[in-house]
Amino acid sequence: MSILDKLMGKGASRGLVGLDISSSAVKLLELARRGDRYVVESYAVEPLPVDAVTDKQINQPELVAEAVKKAFQRAGTSTKNVAVAVAGSSVITKIVQMSSSLSEVDMEEQIKVEADQYIPYPIEEVNMDFQVLGVSDKDAGAVDVLLAACRREQVDQRVAAAELAGLKPVVVDIEAYALESACQFLSHQMPNEGAGKTVAIVDMGASTTSVLVLHDNKTVYTREQAFGGKQLTEDIMRHYGMSYEDAGKAKRTGDLPEGYESEVLAHFLSDMAQQIDRSFQFFFAASATHSVIDQIILAGGCAHIPGVDQAIQDRLQIPTVLARPFARMSVSSRARPALLAKDEAALLIACGLAWRAFDEAD
Repeated sequence: MSILDKLMGKGASRGLVGLDISSSAVKLLELARRGDRYVVESYAVEPLPVDAVTDKQINQPELVAEAVKKAFQRAGTSTKNVAVAVAGSSVITKIVQMSSSLSEVDMEEQIKVEADQYIPYPIEEVNMDFQVLGVSDKDAGAVDVLLAACRREQVDQRVAAAELAGLKPVVVDIEAYALESACQFLSHQMPNEGAGKTVAIVDMGASTTSVLVLHDNKTVYTREQAFGGKQLTEDIMRHYGMSYEDAGKAKRTGDLPEGYESEVLAHFLSDMAQQIDRSFQFFFAASATHSVIDQIILAGGCAHIPGVDQAIQDRLQIPTVLARPFARMSVSSRARPALLAKDEAALLIACGLAWRAFDEAD
C-alpha cells in the first residue's frame, strides 16, 4: 500500500462495507446507488465483549474479529471489501502549502522528505495521507494540502481485526471525516436544509462523544471528549448493585426497577446536556463569528435512549432531533427495515464509511 492508501484510502469501484468498530459493538452498513438514490443493502450490529475495545484501542483482536464475523453472517452480505476508521484523537492533521505545479507523486515524495517538520513521530511509525483542498489564500501559486498522520499501531489494529475476520480493508478513514461524510444524508432534517444555519451533530457512543459543528453545511468545528453511555451503565451498576454485564443488559432491554427514570436516568441526561453545552462553549470561545447553535442532531448509541431528544432540547433550549440518515433512502428487505429504524441513529459513522464506495466517482 502506498502512502495514499494507508490512511484515508481511495473510493472502491466495487462493493464496500462500512465497518465501525466502537467500544461496545461492531456496526456494519452497505450502501448501493441506483440513479441518484442510495439504497441500504445490508446492515448489522454485534455487541462486543467487555474490554475487547477500550477507549478506541483494540485489546483483543480475536474477539473483535469473531464479532465482525457474526455481524457479516447476520447481514448476509458477500462483500469482503471494508472501510474502517481510527479515532480522531489518534490522528494529527495539518494544512500545509505546496506548489500547485507539483503532481500527486511529487507531493508524496516531498511530504516524505519533510515529514519531520509536521509529524512529531518517526515516519516509519506512522501512516500518512494527504488531500489537496484547493488554491491557497496565502499564496496564489500554492495549494492548501490537508496532511493526516496516525500512529501505525492504530491502523494496524483495525486492519488486523478485519483480516482475521476474512475481510479486505481497502480504506482506513478518520471517524470525524466519516461523520462529516454522513452529514450529507441529514440535510433533510436541518432548518432550511442547513443553508445559513449552524447545526451541531452530537455522536455519543459508549465512551466517547464527538461533536461536529456545521455552518452552511460545512464543518467549522470538531471536538471529542471522554463521555458516553458507559457512564449510564456504571450508574445503573452502582445504584442497583448489579454487575457491569447485567447493568448493560438491563439498559438495553429496559428491564429496570420502577423509579429508574427519576433516580438514575435523569441524572445521566443532566450530565449529558452539561457535556454537550461544554463543547458548545469551547466552540463559541474558539470562533469569532459564531455564537448560536440553531439545531442539535443526536447520533450514536445514546440517541436511542427514550425521550433523550426532548430532554436535551428542554435543558439546552435548542431544537433537537434524532439522526435519520436513511429517511430518504430505499431499504432492501435483507437490511430488515424495522430493525434498521431502531439502530439508525447509531449508524452514522458506518454510513459515512459505506459512502466511501462512491466518493471517488463523485
